[in-house]
Amino acid sequence: MPSSERHAVVVGAGIGGLAAALGLRLAGWRVTVLERAARPREQGAGISLLSNGRRALDHLGLGPRIEALSARMAPGGEGLRTRGGRRLQRPADPSFLAEHGLFISVLTRPQLHTVLREALPAEALVTDAEVVHVAALAAGGAEVRTRAGLTVQADVVVAADGAYSAIRAQLWPQLPPPRYSGHSVWRGIAEGVDPTTEPGGSSWGRGLEFGRMPLTDRRVYWFAVANTPEGHRFPDEYAEVRRRFGRWHDPIPALLDATPPERVLRHDVFELAEPLPSFVRGPIALLGDAAHAMTSDLGQGACQALEDAVVLADLLAESAVDPAADPVLALARYDELRRPRAQGIAVASRRMGETKLTERRVELLRRNMRLRLLPPSAGQEGMAMVGDWQPPAASSLERGAVS
Repeated sequence: MPSSERHAVVVGAGIGGLAAALGLRLAGWRVTVLERAARPREQGAGISLLSNGRRALDHLGLGPRIEALSARMAPGGEGLRTRGGRRLQRPADPSFLAEHGLFISVLTRPQLHTVLREALPAEALVTDAEVVHVAALAAGGAEVRTRAGLTVQADVVVAADGAYSAIRAQLWPQLPPPRYSGHSVWRGIAEGVDPTTEPGGSSWGRGLEFGRMPLTDRRVYWFAVANTPEGHRFPDEYAEVRRRFGRWHDPIPALLDATPPERVLRHDVFELAEPLPSFVRGPIALLGDAAHAMTSDLGQGACQALEDAVVLADLLAESAVDPAADPVLALARYDELRRPRAQGIAVASRRMGETKLTERRVELLRRNMRLRLLPPSAGQEGMAMVGDWQPPAASSLERGAVS
């Protein structure tokens, strides 16, 4: 990496934070990642990356590793069905998908997290470092302080500390905390599944959804969504999934049968109650869920964090080689480029959840009729607006090289 006095602190070692740290190193910055956990880890089942998220990873030089770990499927898989298997929407047109370069890569969240973490030098990551305060400095740059008393100064601070970001709460204390979306998600991985028989797909019921996506090594990632009271838990979450979805159309019962019960995860889904007025405050930038926590209904949470990371790194690349370049101006441009898109996708995700999880019978019948009558192009255009995103010119990150 070329010598540079520019230093960035990234708060949070999740997918977005690690991607931002890697991008900044590629751009020529010295980076310190502060993670509050005692050891870096990522829990979760599968994760799907629409082509926009995959392009961001390719931009960071991780494409070959991700490709080796991923299964690939067409967006939407075999199409949309009812709980009984009746078709609501046909599969997307392959020629449209090819024209817009739309595809989905599916791997596990721990695999993606490991790839990102291993791309950084071990000394860049400081664990057991919970950041409790951040402040801009009069002389330029910012300072962060951890609960243990560690103080670090940097030219910029990137807050990637999640949906309940302490830094966001400090900078905008008047904003409400994230709100519950009204639904929970169960996630699991079925094992020993013939991959040639599983193209993936989604099925909608009355306030319910079941989605499935192929993984490598004869596995299938599935997720099950239901409207539930906030914070409610069942004595046996696996049994609850079987109760709700065990009599849906094939292959859903077989996938549940092939899933180790102890590995089923359950999460309530939260989103920001109000959109942020800015992703930036001087030399401090918010990224990923800290900036735009959204529901999982479009599968774009991680993808938008990855987009944030490469755009941020690209805009800060000039500051690494030109001492006269002002990082604060670059961060203002980051806000200008990222906030409209990410917040727009958050709104679209919420609306998608409201549509697919409707419970009122009349609305359900109208929804299903409307879906059957809509031409395939209607859904495809929306898919392209999200997935046909291109990262900045690669040359901007090639000014530096990870040592």
